[in-house]
Amino acid sequence: MAAAQAGDAAAYDRLLRAALPLLRAVARRRIANAAEAEDAVQDALLTIHTLRHSYDPARPIRPWLVAICERRAIDRLRRHGRRGARETPLEDFGETLPAPSANQGEERVASAELRAAVAELSQAQRTALGLAKLEDLPLAEASARSGMSVGALKVATHRAMKVLRRRLGVEE
Repeated sequence: MAAAQAGDAAAYDRLLRAALPLLRAVARRRIANAAEAEDAVQDALLTIHTLRHSYDPARPIRPWLVAICERRAIDRLRRHGRRGARETPLEDFGETLPAPSANQGEERVASAELRAAVAELSQAQRTALGLAKLEDLPLAEASARSGMSVGALKVATHRAMKVLRRRLGVEE
């Protein structure tokens, strides 16, 4: 590493190639999924490259490499845990479309009632509701398309939702 820090590219290449089996073993010891472990190794290699100037040649290199790889593996596990807490795998649910039901006539009445209630809204409220809720546009884009300020768009959307809830008998 001292030679690599001095600018010897061949020494740096030899160092990384020699360190690769160690890094893979460390990552696989922490992470069961082989692809995630390999990603942790790649993260570790990038970190080693970024921090190579901070290595002290008077100290052993193996603990330095292991510590970096351990941290990158732990980072991957944390990231996976956070993502897993927010997401639900689709395979757990299979088909989620409801079966045709006998109350489809009631659904049509409710749909017609909703359309009629939306038609009774003011133009500004219909526009705000359509852009912000139905098209799910970011407020800045909805504001640009509607010509309304972001604040006016928020107010119009809020009031439209309040009117619809009241007309359709939905409690807030």
